[in-house]
Amino acid sequence: MASRPRRRSIHERHVVADTVLDTRGLSCPLPVLRARKAMQRLPPGALLRVLATDPGTVRDFKAFCRASGHELVESRTQDEEFHFLLRKA
Repeated sequence: MASRPRRRSIHERHVVADTVLDTRGLSCPLPVLRARKAMQRLPPGALLRVLATDPGTVRDFKAFCRASGHELVESRTQDEEFHFLLRKA
């Protein structure tokens, strides 16, 4: 019997996003505005990974997802960068 490929859980550390948006070096509100524009081009359920350097994006992306209905799947800091994984509603 052939084994089926293992599906990755959204809870695993390295989830592959459908799109990556690099907003490093941009200040508020540009990272969220660019993410909003990128989300408009994605189908429902798609994943968008956002890379940012502005510490305010942690608060901003929580508020953005709450207001828009998108899911904030992951929010983490790595080497003074902020990584967000959003699932389109």
